[in-house]
Amino acid sequence: MNANRSYLWKKRMARLLGLMLLVLCTSNEAGAASVFAEPQSQTQEQRHIAIVIDDFGNDMDGTEEMLKLPIKFTAAVMPFMPSTQKDAEEAHRLGHDVIVHMPMEPNKGLKKWLGPGAITADLSDAEVRKRINAAIDNVPHAIGMNNHMGSKVTADERIMRIVLDVCKQRGLFFLDSRTTYRTVVPKVSKEVGVPLLSNDVFLDDVYTIQHISKQMNEVQKHLATHVTCVVIGHVGPPGKKTAAVLRQSILSMNAAVSFVKLSDMVLQSFGDQLVLPNP
Repeated sequence: MNANRSYLWKKRMARLLGLMLLVLCTSNEAGAASVFAEPQSQTQEQRHIAIVIDDFGNDMDGTEEMLKLPIKFTAAVMPFMPSTQKDAEEAHRLGHDVIVHMPMEPNKGLKKWLGPGAITADLSDAEVRKRINAAIDNVPHAIGMNNHMGSKVTADERIMRIVLDVCKQRGLFFLDSRTTYRTVVPKVSKEVGVPLLSNDVFLDDVYTIQHISKQMNEVQKHLATHVTCVVIGHVGPPGKKTAAVLRQSILSMNAAVSFVKLSDMVLQSFGDQLVLPNP
């Protein structure tokens, strides 16, 4: 009799232990599943890069190579130049954004380097307004504007208030190329009510493959802590080198980031009520 009771007790304990192990394993599996599922349920926010290529409009080296890049980008076209119309039309035909690359006076350098229709600090209010409107009219399909050079002018609140006021009237956003840390563009654009984007990385301020590649590494570092990055490169002296580095970088980065146009960033940040098509 005692042997039977002992046998039954051991049998019940074994069954109970089995149930406890089953519950424990199930709990652990659920915990493990939740750990591995967490990154999927809280996926990292998609990173966006907007490539802006300055200095279109003057038949510069690298123009053809840039227009063949396998992404949509933003073409910044200088007004009143030999290929202004052609470059703007071709960029638009290929689905790229077109913006006015507005020549503005720098702190150092000669005014004649700026080209025709430039904005300089000695202009009257009326002349600044006239030149900005004329530049917009001269660049087909322009939906925004950024500064070419302009370290002096973008620090001048009087002039930038006029520039940004015209942009607002014409339905353009503004990209601050940030050629000076003294820029007043963020302050004035907020007061005027113009959608503003700002440059994060210059790719080719030094005209070597090594430097441009290093700057693309800076882009990736920026995206480690930011969800967007605006990157400016150029046609002209560095054009073919910049296009080559971009093409290679696009292939390696395409799975991790989304390459977008500036208008995509504007719409995401400000909504379409602030951006009007430029007729």
